[in-house]
Amino acid sequence: MNNHLPKTREDLIKELVRLKKDKLKKSNGIPIISISQVKKMAQTFNLSPKEIEIAALEEEIVPARYRRNFNTINFTEQITLLKSKVTVAGCGGLGGNIIESLARLGIGNIIAIDGDVFQESNLNRQALCNEDSFGTGKAVTAVSKIKHINSSIDAHSYSQFFDIHNIATFIGDTEVVIDGLDNIPSRFLLEKVCKEFKILFIHGAVNGLQGQVSTIFPEDKGLAAIYGPEDKYHKQSADNQVSVLSVTPAMVASLQVTEALKVLLKRGKLLRNKLLLINLEENDFNIVDIL
Repeated sequence: MNNHLPKTREDLIKELVRLKKDKLKKSNGIPIISISQVKKMAQTFNLSPKEIEIAALEEEIVPARYRRNFNTINFTEQITLLKSKVTVAGCGGLGGNIIESLARLGIGNIIAIDGDVFQESNLNRQALCNEDSFGTGKAVTAVSKIKHINSSIDAHSYSQFFDIHNIATFIGDTEVVIDGLDNIPSRFLLEKVCKEFKILFIHGAVNGLQGQVSTIFPEDKGLAAIYGPEDKYHKQSADNQVSVLSVTPAMVASLQVTEALKVLLKRGKLLRNKLLLINLEENDFNIVDIL
């Protein structure tokens, strides 16, 4: 290969095949490419690390960071995740846990939306918050965390509170929006825009040791079936606070991300037109219909 000529896609495949045959370590017979090897190839071929990882997966080479995703996820499914785009609205208790799980799964494009900054009262439950982050924007911190976990994926932050005028700009071409919000009026607004743009919406909410999860398609009744008419919440302040312990958002967030995973991979049974009610104090998990 002439190193002075531009590297082509064909050259990349040849190099991956060569590495697969002679150079890569294997785990249970599966060739594994390391993060450092991915980054080196990205420089050589003037591509992003994510593009190198996708090409490797197409040649049945597993990026080391995803080794333990297999065999629950296969090569084609990991590629699908790397090509997916998910938006997280709210980067606090729910959102911080959601974002970390998405990054570790290998969701290739993550949008984080939150106009708030961290304060001391967030320490008890918000995974992105620490004693050095007070006054720092939650969305910016979320993207920084993503990059520390998985530098191959694309992440973008919007450090703004959304409203009817800007939310469409934030979520326009995403596949799934995940609810990390802390008040009902904002949830109704987000759901309304998701329905308008035909984007799937995964709802989650927490209070004390209780939580709930539901997956809402654009044509579903959705939040109105859970909370009743939107009008009765118009006077509710976004500042209304509930008690939240660290364990509850961690549990609910993991279930929301699992729903997103099943949606993106088109597998498994979804909580569509259903509401999963969680009571951790009583170890009680119930699914109710919300048609």
